[in-house]
Amino acid sequence: MQWEAVIGLEIHTQLLTRSKIFSGAPTAFGAEPNTQACAIDLGLPGVLPVLNAEAVRLAVRFGRAIDAEISRRSVFARKNYFYPDLPKGYQISQYEHPIIGRGQVEILLPDGTTKIIGVTRAHLEEDAGKSLHEDFHGLTGIDLNRAGVPLLEIVSEPDMRSPAEAVAYAKKIHQIVRYIGVSDGNMQEGSFRIDANVSVRPGGQQAFGTRTELKNINSFRFLERALAYEIERQIETLESGGTVIQETRLYDPDRDETRSLRTKEEAHDYRYFPDPDLLPLVLDDELIAAAVADLPELPDARRARFQADYGLSTYDAALLTASRELADYFETLACACADPKLAANWINGELASALNRDELEITQSPVTAEQLAGLLKRIQDGTVSGTLAKQVFEGMWETGEPADSLIEARGLKQITDTAAIESIVDAVLAANPAQVAQYRAGKEKVFGFLVGQVMKQTGGRANPTQVNEILKRKLFG
Repeated sequence: MQWEAVIGLEIHTQLLTRSKIFSGAPTAFGAEPNTQACAIDLGLPGVLPVLNAEAVRLAVRFGRAIDAEISRRSVFARKNYFYPDLPKGYQISQYEHPIIGRGQVEILLPDGTTKIIGVTRAHLEEDAGKSLHEDFHGLTGIDLNRAGVPLLEIVSEPDMRSPAEAVAYAKKIHQIVRYIGVSDGNMQEGSFRIDANVSVRPGGQQAFGTRTELKNINSFRFLERALAYEIERQIETLESGGTVIQETRLYDPDRDETRSLRTKEEAHDYRYFPDPDLLPLVLDDELIAAAVADLPELPDARRARFQADYGLSTYDAALLTASRELADYFETLACACADPKLAANWINGELASALNRDELEITQSPVTAEQLAGLLKRIQDGTVSGTLAKQVFEGMWETGEPADSLIEARGLKQITDTAAIESIVDAVLAANPAQVAQYRAGKEKVFGFLVGQVMKQTGGRANPTQVNEILKRKLFG
């Protein structure tokens, strides 16, 4: 039987506010445990929540970025459940009346095709604390610094049919929240966490199968692996005559498997009701206009512009608009060197390789766009070859010195004097008569050997185009 997966994601992204959603406690990551939780976060008797206006503004920005409905009236509700790291015994969230309604995003798949994924809603809520297990033997520690940090929970439609589509959607939401400055999206610090709902059904069937929920996935790689495992597990269960039960499961990356955590709760289990301490949130035109007035150019629009204005391929444009900072770097470089394709090749090649090797973000690059432009200009005017330019780039990366200084100091200027190159070619041909005879007899691969000998004699500094032309002329002259 052919099976089809049905996947929907719930993404929890922490908003970039300096204080919590209902209190003035700070939100900075990395503080000593329980030093950033005030009486409101702890749910002590007599305290009252006060809504953070900045969290509202950021939610509105996200809604506009995905072309969603922005609710003029939304309501905060109490979601009741009991965890050790939920001090009040309930979470302030939104349920029936969220701040953001239906929207959509377009994802780009690995095969170059696109697909529209619907967003059901996005609502504001407070984060819970964090249970700590690593440093305690047989005990659990509770850190409530995270309790009350503002979250935007983004709930998709069940429109994804494969792990690859789910990863593409999660990456697109991650890209958007970072582009528009509503979240830093730091998955290692828990700023961007993913819950996945997945079921399988026979191909062509319209009704959904029984779904399971995979909780708190904190990397795109783990998301893909967790979904692949869970889809296969459900198929094997059904084909062996078993029944998939609705439950919450955890993904164990060390064993590459999911395992049962608890029976999945339904909405009625949470006993939602409007929070009596918070008035309905009412937005007016002025607030919405102010929130979205400075929205930057969004990723899809920027990718299309890069293709139209700079003549880039879809692939290159997608890579270069992966983050707002990378796109800014490219535009600065392309304008400075007046060769967008050369700029794209160097960013996606040497620069990307160095950043990955040293585990750096583009904002941490030791070579600025202006400095890299200086090197590309030396390629364009023939001062250095592409091979020599890579040596210069490594020197710039290590020392921070400009390209011109390194080219001069290290003697990396390309040899373009025709007479000098001819002299070296003559010497190489004279020293390798057997290879010359083989080439003249039709063994063309020997040509590469002769080119290599010339480059070796010049320390890689001879102009490759001139070397090729002169060699061919000499061999058949």
